[in-house]
Amino acid sequence: MAFMVKTMVGGQLKNLTGSLGGGDDKGDGDKSAAETQGMSREEYEEYQKQLVEEKMERDAQFTQRKAERATLRSHFRDKYRLPKNETDESQIQMAGGDVELPRELAKMIEEDTEEEERASVLGQLASLPGLDLGSLKDKAQATLGDLKQSAEKCHIM
Repeated sequence: MAFMVKTMVGGQLKNLTGSLGGGDDKGDGDKSAAETQGMSREEYEEYQKQLVEEKMERDAQFTQRKAERATLRSHFRDKYRLPKNETDESQIQMAGGDVELPRELAKMIEEDTEEEERASVLGQLASLPGLDLGSLKDKAQATLGDLKQSAEKCHIM
């Protein structure tokens, strides 16, 4: 009877002490990462290749999006005559240089530009029939030149 109790409790006791680190390993440490996930070595290598390829694709898409955003920011900096940002330039270069804006963003910018042109004074003048903006520009430049010459002749200034 003692023998039966010892075999029933002894086996469970060995399992308990084995999980605590005091027992002998029965080859679990010899298993590779593929075997622990239930795959053959070839399947595991293919799986790892797929993971690396997917990560590279995600990184490329992320870099492309960052470059698109940088292009948009640089467009607005040019539009509003703000100083350029070196990080935006480097992000555009990392993506390969020529980065186009997404269609939706380009359409939004075009709509904003059209609205601003219509609201501006020159936009209103251009819409008037029979008005030549080139001749107006020439007249304004001639008048400005005359003013500069008369200011140079003035002794008070």
